[in-house]
Amino acid sequence: MTSVNDQRYARHQPYTGHQPDKNKVIFYSLSSKFVDEKSAQKRSSQKVQEVVYYSLAIGHHLGVIDCLTSRLECPLEGYLHWVDCLPENSEAHRKLAGVRRFGEINIDSSHTHLLALALRDARPKMSAEQQGWSDRLIALLTQIEHDPAMYLMVRRYDA
Repeated sequence: MTSVNDQRYARHQPYTGHQPDKNKVIFYSLSSKFVDEKSAQKRSSQKVQEVVYYSLAIGHHLGVIDCLTSRLECPLEGYLHWVDCLPENSEAHRKLAGVRRFGEINIDSSHTHLLALALRDARPKMSAEQQGWSDRLIALLTQIEHDPAMYLMVRRYDA
């Protein structure tokens, strides 16, 4: 049986009797939207769909809650070494290293090509585990390309 707290809070959010994961970096993706997307797409022009997507993107300012699902988890140290496989002065390195600096970053459609190409080019420097993370992240980036309302939130959890 699922408790009320399990239903109300994401796994990473603290609540009584629950400790968040430690020393991890977790990639979350938007898993739920507050629009009947299939029927909206059938009836709506591209411009109307863009307005809907924009509204969803700023929805948190209006009280709309995004439902996020964990898609990729890495140990914090492993994540930092993975990011260090990217060229140090590259935009991709700067973007992903933001997790170290800020504790959280968002990845949207403006980052997909940049990150996918950098991860592909850095493969020879990566361990098999890092290559697996790259493959998974590239698959998530591809999903963003197909659904512009989707984004990733990447969050660091320290001990």
